[in-house]
Amino acid sequence: MKLIIGGAFQGKKEYAKQQFQISQEKMLDGAEASYEALFQCTCMFHFHEWIKRGLQENWNLEHLGERLALENPQVILITNELGYGVVPVDAFDRKYRETTGRICTDLAARCSQVIRVSCGLGMVIQDA
Repeated sequence: MKLIIGGAFQGKKEYAKQQFQISQEKMLDGAEASYEALFQCTCMFHFHEWIKRGLQENWNLEHLGERLALENPQVILITNELGYGVVPVDAFDRKYRETTGRICTDLAARCSQVIRVSCGLGMVIQDA
């Protein structure tokens, strides 16, 4: 697995396309993807939005990293970093931010590569 992180509108998706030669057709939008789609896709962008939908629809997100490592170990996940800035007042938004952070932390430990993208430039922060 590979995890690409960074702020909103920093060029993460374009970086992934170029770096890993992924066509747009092989990229799945997490904001619209089903639960099961994660375990079959090549690359998912807006992974943080997939998690948000999962919380809203009460998907089982427990042991997600373990299942993903077994069923789709080659997946590339692209997600916004949500943990910086002001803590949200809304309880759901706090839960969403914390859940996303915990899932991404678990996934990063399982990934062969973690890349942070800023201004379209990727910096490898883990390369196992």
